[in-house]
Amino acid sequence: MSQVKSSFIQTLPAQKILIVGAGVTGTSLIEYLESVGASADVFDEKSPGALREISASYDLAIVSPGWKKDHPVILALKAAGTTLMSEIDFAWHVKQEVAPSQKWLAITGTNGKTTTVQMVESIFVNGGINGVACGNVGNPVIEAVSHSAPYDYLILELSSFQLDWSSAPNYVAGALLNIAPDHIDWHGSLDEYANAKLSLLRASDVGIINADDPASVLRATAWGGKKIFYSLDTPQKGELGLVENLLVDRAFVSDPSQAAAFAELADIKPAVPHNVSNAMAAAGLALAIGISHETIQRGLSAFTLDRHRLELVVQINEVAWIDDSKATNPHAAAAALLSQLSSIWIAGGLAKGADMQELVARCAPRIKAAILIGQDRDLIAAALKEYAPKVEIEYVDMHGDSAQLMRDVVATAQKIAVPGDTVLMAPACASMDQFKDYKERGDLFAAAVREMVLP
Repeated sequence: MSQVKSSFIQTLPAQKILIVGAGVTGTSLIEYLESVGASADVFDEKSPGALREISASYDLAIVSPGWKKDHPVILALKAAGTTLMSEIDFAWHVKQEVAPSQKWLAITGTNGKTTTVQMVESIFVNGGINGVACGNVGNPVIEAVSHSAPYDYLILELSSFQLDWSSAPNYVAGALLNIAPDHIDWHGSLDEYANAKLSLLRASDVGIINADDPASVLRATAWGGKKIFYSLDTPQKGELGLVENLLVDRAFVSDPSQAAAFAELADIKPAVPHNVSNAMAAAGLALAIGISHETIQRGLSAFTLDRHRLELVVQINEVAWIDDSKATNPHAAAAALLSQLSSIWIAGGLAKGADMQELVARCAPRIKAAILIGQDRDLIAAALKEYAPKVEIEYVDMHGDSAQLMRDVVATAQKIAVPGDTVLMAPACASMDQFKDYKERGDLFAAAVREMVLP
């Protein structure tokens, strides 16, 4: 007599559940649990109304992204025999019951994740495909999974934090965009950070991998799954690549000796190298689930970047003022600097353990001057003095509030800029030492530019 498999969802009301983290993810988890007749306590060291210490015992703890595995509360729960589960894994178990045919795609990388996920979502929209973006962008995964009308596809943006906690899902295809030092303070080492990123490939049927990123290529050699490489070079059989002004597919075509175009450079806005690369990754994921070349082209052509990503604030007197406040690590800042010929570079903030030497060494020819702010600006200054000793360095201290700081930054840039220059805010650092977040940093920069530069 065959046994009936027990329902994960039906077990929830009888369990004593703790949610670790009271943010957006925690709120969505509470709402879902209540919808199935379950309840949970919430632990959060900062949120009003949440538990500040654990006194009860729990059957299940669902952990929001960003909590270190060696946090005292996590260690105590583990020692007490509590089952620990990430929101991603929890959502996967729910998905297996409420939407068993739903397929998951995922993207990770140090930079470009959000843009690439949004490109895939634009392809979904333009192809009339029943899919949505979620995870580290948009709604939490549990919210997307429990949607009243199940989606056919989810495209997940996954951070290293989320991947480090995740082990349950299977992805139809996973894209690895790049690996560069970031969040070293959280993971403890570059190897641990990279291992978290690479775990996406181990959970994927097909890996879409950036052949232009040596770290990704090298580290992916240990994975024996099906690999589809993409690059800005002419593609070999089984690859995606660039031929003159065409983005072409030699991986998913019926005859790999042939090539099929899925976009033109003019469809990618802006057509700077890293954005074209992101479009390749998005196309690879879309092709992996059978979306047509024509639909991909429509989706990529319709897509525009989010704010604070190479956003042109204004161009006046042949000087471009660009907000790339989302460049919160050296790898992202390098992409921004290399997209311009002569930049007055606004940088600094919280380095998160990242090294600035490689960034400056690589981009020195594109840096005309540097305006440095924030707690870890001396790291950037030291790299500039070693690898770009002729670059003018200006330090801007905080006198007053964050808005005044940006006005002082813009005033300093005005004194340096001449026709042909770009004033580029690509800080290579997080913002929380002087701003609420990278969005506020970008908004205040743009406001100061409009106030002081426009006639």
